[in-house]
Amino acid sequence: MYAFKIKGGYPLNGEVDIHGAKNAILPIMVASLLTKEPVHLTNISYLSDVLTLSDLLKSMGMKVKIDKNALTLQADDISSIHADYEFVSKMRASFWVLGPLLARFKKAEVSLPGGCAIGTRPVDLYLNALTEMGAKIKVKNGYVCATGPLHGAEIFFPKVSVGATHNTVMAAVLTKGTTVIHNPALEPEVIDLLNVLVKMGAKISGIGSKILTIEGVDQLHGTTHDVVPDRIEATTFAVAAAITKGKLFLKGARADLMSAVTDVLRISNVQLTQTAEGLLVDAQKASLKATSITTCEYPGFPTDAQAPLSSLLTLAHGDTLIEERIFENRFMHVPELQRMGAQIKVLTTNSILISGVNSLSGAPVMAADLRGGVALVLAALAAKGETQVSHIYHIDRGYYQLEKKLTNVGAHIERIKIDE
Repeated sequence: MYAFKIKGGYPLNGEVDIHGAKNAILPIMVASLLTKEPVHLTNISYLSDVLTLSDLLKSMGMKVKIDKNALTLQADDISSIHADYEFVSKMRASFWVLGPLLARFKKAEVSLPGGCAIGTRPVDLYLNALTEMGAKIKVKNGYVCATGPLHGAEIFFPKVSVGATHNTVMAAVLTKGTTVIHNPALEPEVIDLLNVLVKMGAKISGIGSKILTIEGVDQLHGTTHDVVPDRIEATTFAVAAAITKGKLFLKGARADLMSAVTDVLRISNVQLTQTAEGLLVDAQKASLKATSITTCEYPGFPTDAQAPLSSLLTLAHGDTLIEERIFENRFMHVPELQRMGAQIKVLTTNSILISGVNSLSGAPVMAADLRGGVALVLAALAAKGETQVSHIYHIDRGYYQLEKKLTNVGAHIERIKIDE
């Protein structure tokens, strides 16, 4: 088992490359199942989630080629429609193969999903949509067993779901007839997937609106695509600059994809400047100011940015109220921040009150999930003394070579091996 050992108190200065968004790369990889032709992706970061999904797709017969920051996938000889528990239990996005397999091969066997323990995230929306499209679905021994053929349908999502949107759209593009999806997710990563599908020959109208219309086609073709930059990685490094009172240029970052986050940072007195090449974050003279955050669907404040910003606001002047409206159990980092001296009161299961303190102190802490784990790393960068963050395999799911990127801009962080 590995941990991060971090000595805090060093301002971060320099340039950081922001690569393609994990939450866009994964569904686009899955979408490559919809064609026999190669799908070539650039601006890729080889996160552990990307490698896990690659292994799953290869187990089904997919050809996967990795070349620096590029990835080529070709599904011309799929030999299995079975997505094994070994892979899907590690990462929820693996479940998205259900829609493409059912659309192209008329059958699928997919394990029920796993991923971060941030609350119940049922797949009923996924299954209900496919049932409306004609799928016959049974759950047996922990696997969803689905058969087609599918037909076009009108789908009403009672709540916004990124995963259900991904899965339903990918099922619909190869399905005869017209599928209309009401209340789809609007996240930039969802839009990126839709744009890729259009480039592959899908007929999708209403992209970016609350009603998507998909006209099924007989087949899709390959394409080349530069993945949209990762707004959560950009958020993380923006907080790293702010919490250490440093100055970082986030190469490739786009403020237009993270306006709810940049609004909070500006209120907190962090200076942000967008250029053609990226986003400059300057907190060298910032006196951090408290604010309030409520997570909600895009374009609201993203749930994945809640934990990183909560670390920053532990050092802001005043009180900050944070309400989490997307997932339950998303405050598992709070007891660990309290160990470091943060003054945080848990009000309800989905709300906390942070009272800013002058400083944090190093302590042994443990990552319980991906974003909560990186929040602890951010707090450690500013804390006095040394912090050891364990269970960092959670963090590796969403950040590639995090310690290297941080070291390059002045952080004192190293990956160490510890006893399990």
